[in-house]
Amino acid sequence: MTGYQPRPIGPAALAELRAVDDAGRPCHPFTAAEGGHPLRCCLRGSEPGERIALVSYAPLRRWAAATGASPGAYDEQGPVFLHAEACAGPGREGYPFSRPGALRTVRRYDARGHIAGGRLLEIPAEESKGFDAALEEAFADPEVVLVHVRAVEHGCFHFEVRRN
Repeated sequence: MTGYQPRPIGPAALAELRAVDDAGRPCHPFTAAEGGHPLRCCLRGSEPGERIALVSYAPLRRWAAATGASPGAYDEQGPVFLHAEACAGPGREGYPFSRPGALRTVRRYDARGHIAGGRLLEIPAEESKGFDAALEEAFADPEVVLVHVRAVEHGCFHFEVRRN
């Protein structure tokens, strides 16, 4: 990686989401029968038997509240999985939820929280190089302060990267 750091959902937001999600619904944990649910708290797939929850999360809204930005209609919320209880956070380097051939959107935002462009990324065999190139392209625009990476298939938020 060239210095881009995928960010998990922060501890304060996780604590709030484990009570009431960003759509105002209470959290309903369940035991994962199968593994592989993309956990945004630790940026890895779930293991069978882990207690997890599916909640609605508004990443741009939370970033905007902390920075004073005003994303207006660009504010979105969507489903994310997380551990039902606090976890140790990310335990490995690299880009999470990555597999060759998977499709991702790399959406750029400016300091106002408005969409400043984006692109489709088909993850190549050399996964890190593909993400590095997409992020280098995004941050080559001096107006871009934040990038969200989402799955194309379901539109799920995977992680964010901020300008260093």
